Amino acid sequence: MGSLEGRVAIVTGGGRGIGASISRLFAAEGAKLVINDLGSTTDGQGVDQGPARDIAAEIVAGGGEAVSDGGDIADVATGQRLVDLALEHYGKLDIVVNVAGILRDKMIFNLPEEDWDAVIRVHLRGHFSTIKPAAAYWRAQRNPEGQYRIINFTSDSALQGSPGQPNYAAAKMGIIGLTASTANALARYGVTVNAIAPGAATRLTQTVPDGQGLGAGDDGSVSPDNIAPIVAYLAGTSSDWLSGRTIGAMGYDVKLWNNPEVVSTVTSDGPWNLEDLAAKVEQDFRPLADGLHPSAFMAKARS
Repeated sequence: MGSLEGRVAIVTGGGRGIGASISRLFAAEGAKLVINDLGSTTDGQGVDQGPARDIAAEIVAGGGEAVSDGGDIADVATGQRLVDLALEHYGKLDIVVNVAGILRDKMIFNLPEEDWDAVIRVHLRGHFSTIKPAAAYWRAQRNPEGQYRIINFTSDSALQGSPGQPNYAAAKMGIIGLTASTANALARYGVTVNAIAPGAATRLTQTVPDGQGLGAGDDGSVSPDNIAPIVAYLAGTSSDWLSGRTIGAMGYDVKLWNNPEVVSTVTSDGPWNLEDLAAKVEQDFRPLADGLHPSAFMAKARS
């Protein structure tokens, strides 16, 4: 019996790349699936029902259970429809995995307004699209032992400040805030919420300029398949203790990211004098902040 036997999952972006790997592993572990994928290009253009339909058909041919949906995940009607599909076909919903995303990379001084809006829409509104109706359903169950799961997808681009992806980084950091908020809000209803920061060779990473993205990985180390196991673990029934946390996964490494925390405080007995404040900030913050400066991230990325 698989670790997800009898559990029902929605996977957005489930027709290709990381989402397809998750769909396949979930099915192999016994989950029943609703697979959503718009089938668009990497920048969100066009519609193709094939990717979601083909993965669902592959799973069914292998003896599993899956239905497909080709709707735009950033349309809130699509998120509601996916929850309704799970309830209609399987009678319940246990897991939501939000993978779907697009890229429209440019430096901030060259970024068109429409490219900012499109990326924010797909990532942030796309997550909201599924989380709201799923949360409403779980709240109505009134089952604090329900072991329901939301697994969101963030990115190292947010956590380390990718310079050519201001829209993507902003959206992905927003997903970390959304993850923390919903983890706190939904715990009483038996829901855990996590974020995954993946690193894998996919259609999206292939659009990143040479030297800044991931290579093909001839040894399979950056295969999307390497992301799926930690997602399956979080989707299981023994991961409650990790709720609210961000997990990194790349190659054969799985990492626990720290939550934001205060690392130093300077205090005054009254309103700050600017000169005194500057001196204290230089003295107490600078030794800590130097190692966190974006230039340090850039140097690390080049090494």
